Amino acid sequence: MALRILATSPHPGLVSLPWHQPLEDWAGDFLVPLPRGLSRHIVRFVRLDQHVFAVKETREPIAVREYRLLRDLRRIKAPAVEPIGVVTGRQDPDGEEIEPCLITRHLHASMPYREIFSRGIRTDTMPKLVDALVVLLTRVHLAGFFWGDCSLSNTLFRRSAGEFAAYLVDAETGELHDTLSDGQRDHDLDIGITNLFAEMLDLQAGGFMDESLDPHEIVERVLDRYQALWLELTGVEDFTTNEMWRIQLRIERLNELGFDVDELDIITDWDGATARIQPKVVDADHHRRRMQSLTGLDVEENQARRLLNDLDAFAAHSDLQGEEPALVAHRWLTEIYEPIKSMAPTDRRSPVDAAEIFHEILEHRWYLSEQAGHEIDIFETARDYFQGHLPDAPGSLTSIAASAAPGANFEGDRSA
Repeated sequence: MALRILATSPHPGLVSLPWHQPLEDWAGDFLVPLPRGLSRHIVRFVRLDQHVFAVKETREPIAVREYRLLRDLRRIKAPAVEPIGVVTGRQDPDGEEIEPCLITRHLHASMPYREIFSRGIRTDTMPKLVDALVVLLTRVHLAGFFWGDCSLSNTLFRRSAGEFAAYLVDAETGELHDTLSDGQRDHDLDIGITNLFAEMLDLQAGGFMDESLDPHEIVERVLDRYQALWLELTGVEDFTTNEMWRIQLRIERLNELGFDVDELDIITDWDGATARIQPKVVDADHHRRRMQSLTGLDVEENQARRLLNDLDAFAAHSDLQGEEPALVAHRWLTEIYEPIKSMAPTDRRSPVDAAEIFHEILEHRWYLSEQAGHEIDIFETARDYFQGHLPDAPGSLTSIAASAAPGANFEGDRSA
């Protein structure tokens, strides 16, 4: 049987990997010891040039189906890992068949939830992770995706201005529809709550989660947060025609949640006394897209919100309010953001890393200014931050490699 790689734009180095061996036997400098969670699958991370990929061993129908689903999710801009390809026709030297592999691109600066907890966390970390998971589930439901196995284990997390952004990493059980029924959404939510409850009990049993956190209260929070977010995004609102200003309020609330409204369905009574409004098309990452259009920076939603706030403060401080937004953004980028980014270590200058560091510098300035009794210069703050307050990059290749030898044998997970 001939080896076959089904891929959109495969890296040439993929062909040179030892596909004639099961993943559990792989060894060599091309392996990267990145953290992962628990799963029934064997997964290895490989580095080819500057690219890092996750390789998961599974059955051919499952691999091909998941590859197609992940491509569809990326096409509709859902937060999911990027599929690279499927490798089939694998055989060992004796001619025995080996399970095919699904290849995805490693999500830079991301961590599985167990790695986050293993580093020591504050009591507010679990609620933040849960909120990120709720936003992820809501977004894929809006896109018509039934997950079928929503859980912390099937999610990767990135830090985002003190919060977390969640990405779907396992689509094996998923189904993509035009829209989801209430029953499908409720079923998906039930699965997610069951999985989350079991994962929290497991964390507490291992001593990773504070005993003061009640799993029952947290899963109730999931229900409440999901229902509130779904209602805000899709709910019908009635008001009189004298209250048309409430349309703008509704749009502003959705923008604050990070969503754009491309279309509104407004229905008025025959006598024009009352009106009904409902968002028809709702897109996520409002601040992220605005930041990218103004500056070209591609960062997480909460990071974009924080950077935009600083951009607005810069405009006010520089008496640039009322100027062309693109010109103000260019001055902020060249006079503030880029000079501070250049002060960071070279391995911490990716868009997501640099944005998170800038957020932390803004937090540090607030702390120093409160101590001093007056506002501290942003560059003075940055110098103090880089001299003694810059933490290791969570989940970075540098920090992980320092504590684990390349080629270490890890248990498989769902990170492909």
